[in-house]
Amino acid sequence: MKVILAGYNLDQRIIASVRESLLESGTGTSENRSSSLQSIDPEALSPETLSAAYARISRDPKPIPELRAESVTNVAKARRSNETIVFGFGHASVAEHAVFNLDILDISRLALEALEASRLGSYTEKSQRYILLAEDYIVPKEISGSSLEGDFRKMIARQQAGYTATYQALEQYYQTEHADEWSTKGGRREMKNAAKEDARYYLGLATTGQVGVTMNARTLEGTIRRLAADPLAEARDLGERLHEICSKIAPSLIRYTDAAPYRCQTPIDLQKMLTQLRAGSPIDPASATTNPEGDSVRLISSTPDGEEEVLAAIIHGHSNLDWSEAKRLARELSEEQREALMRESLSRATVHDSLMRQFELAEFTFELIVSASCFAQLKRHRLATLLCQSYDPTLGVTVPPSFDLVGQSQDFRDCCNASAELYRKIDATTPAGATYALTNGHRRRVVFKANARELVHFSRLRLDSHAQWDIRALAEEMITQAKRAMPTVMMLAAGKDTFDGIHQPSSLVNQTT
Repeated sequence: MKVILAGYNLDQRIIASVRESLLESGTGTSENRSSSLQSIDPEALSPETLSAAYARISRDPKPIPELRAESVTNVAKARRSNETIVFGFGHASVAEHAVFNLDILDISRLALEALEASRLGSYTEKSQRYILLAEDYIVPKEISGSSLEGDFRKMIARQQAGYTATYQALEQYYQTEHADEWSTKGGRREMKNAAKEDARYYLGLATTGQVGVTMNARTLEGTIRRLAADPLAEARDLGERLHEICSKIAPSLIRYTDAAPYRCQTPIDLQKMLTQLRAGSPIDPASATTNPEGDSVRLISSTPDGEEEVLAAIIHGHSNLDWSEAKRLARELSEEQREALMRESLSRATVHDSLMRQFELAEFTFELIVSASCFAQLKRHRLATLLCQSYDPTLGVTVPPSFDLVGQSQDFRDCCNASAELYRKIDATTPAGATYALTNGHRRRVVFKANARELVHFSRLRLDSHAQWDIRALAEEMITQAKRAMPTVMMLAAGKDTFDGIHQPSSLVNQTT
């Protein structure tokens, strides 16, 4: 694993001085360096000066530029100010003004999930959909040096052999069966990507990737603290490296990074308690929740009278009525009036507009069963609430439909079954390392909760024809069930490519009548 500090924000005075020096010297060599550059205190090359200056805005009458200038010229004082305000007074939001950019390389897909659970970070990840992979994987500490390391390496080799063979078979199939499209540059690129996209279901969760990360200091500190409590040694190592690198730059902002007992011990104790409770109340085998590739979407709850709540919020936000009166008016509207009010609230929305915040009062909670490949996309919707179980081989696997076209389906299932068998062997001794043996096709159960505003945004991305087939199928069923529960609230839920068609007034009427 490699963690590289790629950049962080600096006061504009420092940036201007460096720019001026480079322009004056031409080459920027030390012999020609201008006095403006020589006057910079090296300690001022820290985002702490910005957070310290902004922290004083609420208590100091000076203009903000003066506060920034004082922080740059007296960094020690700026750091003391940060420590007092962030940790003494508890105003942690001040740390959000310091921002870090990080390159993270040679990290497993499994550990990437642990990192990206921080919803306020920004992540751009190496895509297995567009990049052809070689033998890129890690042997986790939980397995390295154990009697199972050899079996683990053999399983990774089998997964990667299946990946390569399937990619080549699909590429040949597309080249033969879709020769006209293949003959064009764009068509060939799309089909090559489609082959990579499906072949990757063979790859294990130990496969390495890389990601560019942007986080503010507050989020970074919380991420390091959370990773310190993660059961994966790889995730804990990542947290330590993040702390080592970033605390040197901003020691006054990144301080409390030790694993909290709440995160370390609570999950263990809850599992023990639930084991005892289940022993006292055996589960009927007939109602067992293993789901070998059965239904993967279930709307488990939605806001009671959700459409009425949204209408009341629209009325409340565009009148001088209090909530009780707005709610009464919404309740008394006829179906035609409700529909007309909802259509008016949506009529000028374009595919690039977020719905008004009133739609956040309608919420939907789904239980989903998703493949690792599908989850890699689902986790990007960080404004939603995403509660995950561990990957579970008893839930079956997701098999790309294209595998039938090239005779790879049975081999893929055999590979996944062998991966699951190794999972069980590892789980018997070192449970934290077992999941590394599973593939992108293996599945997990998650709870996904989103309000209508976020779910409409989700639909624009995931129902679009360019969306990957696995998450598109998931989104289709989610939106179908959401529209069944709240048809008028969800009337604009569609992919970007079909939005204009359903946005016509007549189409909006037909969807709700």
